[in-house]
Amino acid sequence: MSAPFEQMFQLAMPWWAFVFRACVVYFILLGMIRLSGKRTMGQFTPFDMLLVVLLGNAVQNALLGEDTSVGGGLLLAATLITLNWLVGLVSARSPRVERWVEGAPVLLARDGQVYRDVLRRELISREDFEKAMREAGCLDMADIRLAVLENNGHITLVTRQDPRTDVDAT
Repeated sequence: MSAPFEQMFQLAMPWWAFVFRACVVYFILLGMIRLSGKRTMGQFTPFDMLLVVLLGNAVQNALLGEDTSVGGGLLLAATLITLNWLVGLVSARSPRVERWVEGAPVLLARDGQVYRDVLRRELISREDFEKAMREAGCLDMADIRLAVLENNGHITLVTRQDPRTDVDAT
């Protein structure tokens, strides 16, 4: 084999160092993303896509160190995919872990009263809330029976006229 071909697969550090680095970066980024709130990941804007690209670039050296080998990159990719799968598996089996990873739904409004302090805390602008109202066919705040910020960042609105929630008393 030629020297350039051999160098392409030669790791610059032990295999376990790649796995360790991937674990550290994965869990620190997971924590940072969770702390940034549901809205960060819920609605992907061009700004959010830019953030993802820049995050990937920012942590590249933390993951690879001085290594530029194909093997190192594939080992990191396999480790990150495995970590993601394991976090999903543990989340599915443990409500406590699921709450930490996914978060919990947050009540934004009930019976026409919008909790503005909750909107501020969850970084939801008035425009975002009004857009969710329009998407639900709700024209007036008084028509809101329930508004919830879901784990995925989507705002779910149930209106007073929603046929799924109105019960016929006859």
